[in-house]
Amino acid sequence: MRRYGKHTDEDDIRTRPGRRNTRPRTNIRPKHEDAAEGMVLTVDRGRLTVLVDDRIVMAMKARELGRKAAVVGDRVALVGDLTGKKDTLARIVRIEGRTSVLRRTADDDDPFERVVVANADQLAIVTALADPEPRPRLIDRCLVAAFDGGLEPLLVMTKSDLAPPAKLLELYGDLDIPYIVTSRDELENGGAADRVREQLGGRVTAFVGHSGVGKTTLVNALVPEERRRSTGHVNAVTGRGRHTTTSALALPLAEVDGWVIDTPGVRSFGLAHVDPSRVIHAFPDLEPGTEGCPRACSHDEPDCALDDWVAEGHADQARLYSLRRLLATREPTEGD
Repeated sequence: MRRYGKHTDEDDIRTRPGRRNTRPRTNIRPKHEDAAEGMVLTVDRGRLTVLVDDRIVMAMKARELGRKAAVVGDRVALVGDLTGKKDTLARIVRIEGRTSVLRRTADDDDPFERVVVANADQLAIVTALADPEPRPRLIDRCLVAAFDGGLEPLLVMTKSDLAPPAKLLELYGDLDIPYIVTSRDELENGGAADRVREQLGGRVTAFVGHSGVGKTTLVNALVPEERRRSTGHVNAVTGRGRHTTTSALALPLAEVDGWVIDTPGVRSFGLAHVDPSRVIHAFPDLEPGTEGCPRACSHDEPDCALDDWVAEGHADQARLYSLRRLLATREPTEGD
């Protein structure tokens, strides 16, 4: 064993460097200025299918993004192998700013929101007029999510051959929401798809609706099978003639420019993340009347200034009723 004398400053003495000194840390991240731009088409267990120019590229999120997750519709920047060949993998290094977000929570008591779709222009709320029966409160919740996230709503009513749309249209008439009424025969013959496609041209549209309303059947009519295959349609399974969506998927429209984003059927739509002050933006005729409201006004309390605003003739009473009905959907009730 080697022993050292009193003077231990010899050059050959070995010391173990500390971990902090072996690898200098920095907050500077690479800018990746040469990264290619793409659009996320679907997300499946950490793997993302991204459209880069006219190629479908598989990618994973870079570690430097931390917990920030990309969702369907996101515009992202990628580096690595962008050929789209089998068994190749690119890396997403940046998620660009979003123009809109469709968000939901598991329920109204859940504080954690989840972004379902990004950068969509409109939200197509699909509901059957019968079999299953319409669920107005679920429709209201989807409307609130659309107004809150910056999407324009579109009401699509299916199965008009089983029940007339008049009652449902009366409920939403004061909201001035564009709508389309379709029947099963039209869907099978393609007529309904043509009328819906006219409302979708040049836009990115997210489709939502609970199971059984014909949402995915309509999406299939809008996007031919070959286009679904060409965009890496890996998150849907087909069984006994029924097509079931298991995660959100962006698909290019046929015949016109535009995209549809098919989302899984929903049983509930939690709105714990929604602030009433953002919903009022969807009512430009009522919004100026909130200047006299008390701080953190729910717009449905005795001191709300909107009552006087409407009484003075600045807006219609039916519009105020519609606003308060939508805001009331944030309170959970049985049967949603």
